Amino acid sequence: FLHYKNKGKGAAIKTAIPHIGGEITLIQDADLEYCPEDYPELIGPIVKGYADVVYGTRFLGPHRVFMVWHFMANKFLTLVTNILYNTMLTDMEVGYKAFRSEIFKEIEIHSNTFDFEPEVTAKIFKGNYRVFEVPITYCGRSYAEGKKITWRDGVRAMIAILRYRFSNK
Repeated sequence: FLHYKNKGKGAAIKTAIPHIGGEITLIQDADLEYCPEDYPELIGPIVKGYADVVYGTRFLGPHRVFMVWHFMANKFLTLVTNILYNTMLTDMEVGYKAFRSEIFKEIEIHSNTFDFEPEVTAKIFKGNYRVFEVPITYCGRSYAEGKKITWRDGVRAMIAILRYRFSNK
């Protein structure tokens, strides 16, 4: 499926949702910062019946040493999420997640950009789904290599974390 103009990550995912056919839905950003070889680890807890949703975590597996400010912003956003939802994720903003498809199709996504991550996280925790986290390999890119996320995305994420915690949308 193709958007002829880049409408954002959330928009791309919303376009794909009606076409989901399998039992497990896996989201992987198109930039290949996440290794497809990690698919078995990512879907394993769902296949074994332990989880409804699995988050990869870039901080527990092998990873390229990357930008400290991105790391700090991620840790801050993850901490706020953990406090608001009484959970213990290590990497809320990761773009590598797997879901039981029936659950993923039930989640109404409003975000069109990178604020998809906090929105889907909020809705997963509000839904009391069983969430697991597994280490993944992360090959982060620099801005020179095409990284697009900026501090503005961090602000949007913080707004989304708060909005979806305190609203039913």
